[in-house]
Amino acid sequence: MSTAVAAYAMAGPEAAFEKVTIERRELGPRDVLIDIAYAGICHSDIHTARNEWGGAAYPCVPGHEIAGTVAAVGSAVSRHRVGDRVGVGCMVDSCGVCESCLAGEEQFCTRGAVMTYNSRVPEEVQPGGHTMGGYATRIVVTENFVVAIPEGIDLSVAAPLLCAGITLYSPLRQWGAGPGKKVAIIGMGGLGHIGVKIAAALGAEVTVLSHSLSKQDDGKRFGAHHYYATSDAQVFRELRSSFDLVINTVSADLPINDYMKLLRLDGTLVVLGLPEAPLQVQARVLAGRRRSLSGSMIGGIEQTQEMLNFCAEHGIGAEIELISADEIDSAYERVVASDVRYRFVIDTATI
Repeated sequence: MSTAVAAYAMAGPEAAFEKVTIERRELGPRDVLIDIAYAGICHSDIHTARNEWGGAAYPCVPGHEIAGTVAAVGSAVSRHRVGDRVGVGCMVDSCGVCESCLAGEEQFCTRGAVMTYNSRVPEEVQPGGHTMGGYATRIVVTENFVVAIPEGIDLSVAAPLLCAGITLYSPLRQWGAGPGKKVAIIGMGGLGHIGVKIAAALGAEVTVLSHSLSKQDDGKRFGAHHYYATSDAQVFRELRSSFDLVINTVSADLPINDYMKLLRLDGTLVVLGLPEAPLQVQARVLAGRRRSLSGSMIGGIEQTQEMLNFCAEHGIGAEIELISADEIDSAYERVVASDVRYRFVIDTATI
C-alpha cells in the first residue's frame, strides 16, 4: 500500500510552490522509509523546477539533499535500522550491473541513474511517472542508496553535504588534494565554501579565487590560506603557473584560458559549474605545460559515505540558513541573487 505524504511542489515552470499531497510507493523488501527532517536547496533545484534545463515533469517536488531518520525498513534490509540517522543524495537507484555501477560509480550508470527527483520511472513503481524529491515529510528509497549520517554532524548542516559536499569531495580526492598540493577554488558560494573546508582538512594549501573580497573573512575562517579578487587583472599575472588543481564551482561564463594559465606543469582545472556557453580553450594553453581540463559531478554511494565520515571526523558541515517551507519561493529568488551564506535548508517540520 502506498503512503500519502505532505510535500511542496511547483505545478509549472512559472508557478509558486504549493503544499500538496503525494504518494510514496509501498515499502518493498529492500526499501527504507525515511522521515525527512531537513532538505537543502540546491541551485539545480531551481533550474529544474523552472524548466531552465528543459525536460521538467510536473508536479515537481525538488530536493536531493535529504537528512532524516529511518521510520521503517523492508523485510530484507540489512544496512539500516529504525531510528538510524540517514541521508539521501542525488540518486535513488541505478541498474547495478553495468561497469560503472559495479565499480561504485553509480552516477555514471550506463543505463542512466534514477535521480531523486524528475527522473522517469514506471508508473507501477512511482505514481505520477517521475520521482519526487525531498521537499516532503517522507521518502521511500532502496537501501543501497541510503547513507548513514554519523553522530558527529547535525542533520541540518549534513543535508547539503549530500550534494554540495560530495560534488567537491569527489574531485578533490580524484586529483589528489592533500599535503604538498596547491588547490584553488573558484567561487565561494554553496559549493565553494564546502570545497574550501574539505580541501583544507585534506591538508592542501587552499586559495580562493572570488570576484571580490567580500567573503574573505569567511574564506579564511573556513580554512583558506589565501584569498584573491579576480576582478583585479593583476591577480592572473601574479598567480600564473601556481596551482596543481583548480576547481571551478561557478556557472558563469569565465575567461577559461586565463584560469588555465594558473595551472602548474601537469595541473588540472576541473569544471563543476555548468555555464551556458561552450568552453573555448586554446590548444596552446593546454600544450604549454601539459595542462588538463576535466569535469566532475557527484560521487558514488560508497564515496558519499566516505565523505560523510570524513566530514564528521573533521567537524565539517555546511553553513546554512534554516527556513520554513513557506519561504521556498523567496529563498529561490535569493539564491539567484547570490543572497545567501551559504546554503538554504528547509525545516520539513514546517510542511
